[in-house]
Amino acid sequence: MTSIEERIKRAETRVFKAVFPNTTNHYDTLFGGTAMQMMDEIAFITATRFTRKRVVTVSSDKINFNKPIPAGTIVELIGTVAHLGHTSLRIDVEIYVEEMYRDHRERAVHGSFTFVAIDEHKNPIKIL
Repeated sequence: MTSIEERIKRAETRVFKAVFPNTTNHYDTLFGGTAMQMMDEIAFITATRFTRKRVVTVSSDKINFNKPIPAGTIVELIGTVAHLGHTSLRIDVEIYVEEMYRDHRERAVHGSFTFVAIDEHKNPIKIL
C-alpha cells in the first residue's frame, strides 16, 4: 500500500512551455488569462494524478503575478498537492520563468486551486 506522502510526491506535475508572441499581451509579456489557464490545467492534472478520480475546479485562490513573463522565455509550471480534505484537495501551482540564452530562473507567478472529486452523477465523493 502506498502512503499519502508517496502519493503526494508522485502526483507532482511539471510542464515546460515556450512563451510565444501569440500568448502575450500588448506589453509583450504572457497574458494573465493565459497564465491562469495553464495553471488550472496543471492543477487539474496534479489533482487527477493524486486522486485517480474525476475532479472539477471549484475555486482559485489568490494568484500572485510577481514578475512579468516576456515573450521568448521558457516557463516551468509545477503543481503540488498542498492540502487534503474529505472530498476536496488544494493544489498549489508555481510558474518559473527562465531566459532561453542565459542561465537565469526565477518564480514569477503562484496560486492555489481547489478541486472536488465527483461521481458519475456529479455528486461529491471522498478523494481517498
